[in-house]
Amino acid sequence: MTVHAAQILPTRVLVVGDDTGGAEARVRELRRQGYSATSVDTGAEALSAHLQSDLVLLDLDLPDIDGLEVCRSIREAGDKPIISVTARNTELDRVLALQAGADDCVVTSCGVREMLARIEAVLRRARPRPEPARILSLGPLRIDSRTREVRLHGRSVNVTAKEFELLHTLAATPEDVISRKELMARVWETSWADSSRTIDTHVRSLRAKLGANSWIITVRGVGYRMGHG
Repeated sequence: MTVHAAQILPTRVLVVGDDTGGAEARVRELRRQGYSATSVDTGAEALSAHLQSDLVLLDLDLPDIDGLEVCRSIREAGDKPIISVTARNTELDRVLALQAGADDCVVTSCGVREMLARIEAVLRRARPRPEPARILSLGPLRIDSRTREVRLHGRSVNVTAKEFELLHTLAATPEDVISRKELMARVWETSWADSSRTIDTHVRSLRAKLGANSWIITVRGVGYRMGHG
C-alpha cells in the first residue's frame, strides 16, 4: 500500500481586504494553522483570484467595488464558502451580507480563535461527509457502520463510540494519511491543538484491542493511516 504525501492538500483560503496589515495578519495565522492562504486588497482582484480558492474571507469595505456586489458575484459563480467581514456590528449589515450570499458574517474585531472556528464550521457544512459503505473489510477486520460493530477474525471487538468513529474514519480511506487536525475535526468536531492528545490515547487503546500496533500506522509530523495488522 503506497501513501503519497501529495494526497493531503491544504484548504486554500483567499483573504480579501483593504487593511493590508490586518489581511497579512490573517494570512499568517491561517498558514500557521495549516491552511494555504493568500490575500488581495481590491474587489476586482478578488473576482479573479477566488477561482483558485476553496473559501473566501471577504472584507465588505473595499476601495473599488462594493463588498456586497463582490459577494454576490462570487456566489453566482459557484457554491464555495464565503465568510464576510464587516466593521459595523449591526443586524442590518449581517442580514445584507447573508442575503448577498455569505455563509457567515463576522466583525473585523473578531478574535483569531473565533475566526478559525467559524471557518472550520463553514467548511464542514460545505463538505458533508459522503455516506460510507455499510461494511468495511480490511483482511480479517470488519467494521459495520450500521450496527457500529467491529469484528476481527470473526470475534467481536468491544470499542467505545469515539474509538469506532476514529477506526471507521481511518478505514474508510485506507490508502490515505489523515492529519491529526482533520481527525480532530471529523471525530471530535474541534480544532484546538491541545485536544489532539486525545487522539494518542484512543489510538493506543485501539491498537491494544486489535492486538497489533500495525493496524494503525503513525506518519510522523502528519497524522495516521490504516495498516494491515
